Formats: sequence, structure tokens, C-alpha cells
Amino acid sequence: MEPDESPDGSPTHPVAEHSPVPGKKFPAEVSADLPARLAPLLASLGRVIQGKEEVLRNAVTCLIAGGHLLLEDVPGTGKTTLAKALAVASGLGLQRIQMTSDLLPQDLTGASYPALDSAPDASRGRAHFRFLPGPVFSELLLADELNRTPPRTQSALLEAMAERAVTIEGERHPLPWPFFVIATQNPIEFAGTFPLPESQLDRFMMRLSPGYPHRDAERQLMRDRRSRDPLDALIGSASAPSVRDAIRDAMAAVDHITVAEPILDYLLDLVAATRTAGAPHLDQEVESLRTSPFLLGVSPRAALDLDRAARARALLEGRDHVIPEDVFELIVPVLAHRLVPAEAGYDGRSDSASLLLQIIRTIPVPRLSRDGAIER
Repeated sequence: MEPDESPDGSPTHPVAEHSPVPGKKFPAEVSADLPARLAPLLASLGRVIQGKEEVLRNAVTCLIAGGHLLLEDVPGTGKTTLAKALAVASGLGLQRIQMTSDLLPQDLTGASYPALDSAPDASRGRAHFRFLPGPVFSELLLADELNRTPPRTQSALLEAMAERAVTIEGERHPLPWPFFVIATQNPIEFAGTFPLPESQLDRFMMRLSPGYPHRDAERQLMRDRRSRDPLDALIGSASAPSVRDAIRDAMAAVDHITVAEPILDYLLDLVAATRTAGAPHLDQEVESLRTSPFLLGVSPRAALDLDRAARARALLEGRDHVIPEDVFELIVPVLAHRLVPAEAGYDGRSDSASLLLQIIRTIPVPRLSRDGAIER
């Protein structure tokens, strides 16, 4: 959900007036040129998915934060195209699997089969087995229409996302690094689908909805697609190997982005406000949120994801520290899909986003001075 807009069309939100001039000084462990090294990735994505800069930036933020991404929208809005473009432009190895109702866990993870070139093991009375990895053994896995596959297969993906490894017949097999899952689903069509359980939704760092393009972007899209597929221009891109290295460096550099204590308190207050029990240390205005509009608040994993995503956003913006705007801009993408409204309408997830925005506007925002000092 977009923040409110001012009359001139610029976004306005509680942290805008508190954001200082972004700092450019990085600690020794962080390469100051990472934003420039990642710029070709964003530019390439923008040539394929036009008019969706915020969605593309959040997708890259999720990638370098080491999370997983859920793309949820109606058919034809570019969910699969975005995943393909991200794989091609980044140089990451892509595997795509269509999540159908007859898909088995081993179709996703792989399985052990008798080795054709081996004789039976006399000491054990059986043939040797060889593990053949499935599509999950990739750097970027596109799970198309995830909610069309049954819970048993969904749970196989859950282990891979959580553990960065799969266990086959008692043997653990680590996955490549980086390992980034992009799953898509249609929120409107319910026939023949298996809704994702809360435990699996919690494994996705972000949920993004590309939405319909603006008129000018759609006009340009129609012109571009008359003669060629924009993805074709990205294939074999000379910048892909360097972008791949930049992604790896950025994932490591996120650990060194600093979060001041007042910013961390702000993040924790936001998380606590979603929970039914409330938070005893909040002021009287926020105490009214003890009766939460959600049946289920966000988990500690969600707080960790919001913290890491905010640090990744700061790095992408060229800063070595998190400011309140980093947290605010990512609250809905990181938290909304994990919340269950007490009174859900037709689209409960959308309701959770609007309720979440109502809550966060009551949380006091840390103030940042021009010299970077933080006051609560």
C-alpha cells in the first residue's frame, strides 16, 4: 500500500520530516560503491517492468537481505516476468516449477535412486543409491502458483526456505548460496487452491503486489512487446557477472549496517502493537491498542525480517545506518501478509494492510537531527 500523497503528488508519512540528509560514510567492512554496483540491476529490471520502481526496489532489497519473496496479484500483472528478469539481470541460476495439484515433494526437492552402474552391496544386500537433486537446488527458485500445490508439497518447500537445506532419507543436503525463493499466487481465484498456512507465510520476508501499470507505462509496454520480448535484451548481458558479485557482497555487507537503539525501539513498538497482548511500556495513546484488530500478531521472525530488510534498504540507498524511513517504508511489505484480521473481509490480507497503517501512525517516531543524532 502506498503512503498518503501530498497535493503535489509526493509521498507524505510520519517519518519524512525526521529524515536527515543521507550519510555516505561506510564502515571498513562495507564497500561504499555497492549502490553503484547494484544500479545496473535496477536499471535492467526497469526496462522490463515499467512504472513499478518501488516494487522493483523492494524486490532487490528482499534479495540482498537474504529473504524470500511472495508475489501476489491477479494474472497478467508481471509476477513471473519479474522473477525471470531478476534471474537474468542478476546472473543467478534460475529454476522454475509449476506448482500443480499432483506435484509431489520429491518433484521439488529431488530423490535417491538406485545407481545404474553399481552392483548390489554384498555387505548390506542392496544396491547403491544416488541422489538426484530437484529444482530447489538453484540460486533463484520460481514457484509459480504456489497455492495450487497440496500442503505436503508446500511443507517440503518450507524446510528448504527455513533451513537452506533439504533432508532426503535422513541425509541433509545444503542448498546453494544465495538461495532466493520467489513464489507467486492469485489472491482472487480459490477453486482448486490450498491456502498457505500462517507458518509458511511467515517464511516470506516480503509480499509484493505489482498491480496494474499506469496508462503511460502500459502504452509503452504495448509498443515494446509488438516486435520483441524485453527479456531478450537482458540475455547475455555483460553486466550480469559483476551484478552477481555485487549481490553477494551486499548480502554480506548488510550485517554491518548499524541500527541505533531508538530506531530499534521504534521497530519493536511497531511489532508489539500488532499483538493482542499489547506492550506495557507504550504511552497512553498506544495503550488503546491492547485490544488488537488482529487475531494473530506478527512473530519474532517478522521483527528480525523487518530489521534486516531495513538495513538492506539503507545499504541500497547508500547509507551505513538505518533511519526511520527505512523501517516505515517496509512495514506493509514485511508485516501485512503475516497478520490475520479479527474481522476479515473478502480479501483479509488487504484489510490487514490498511489496519496496519492505521496502527503505525500512532507510534512515536524517533527524531533525527541534520548531524545524524537520534532522539526518541
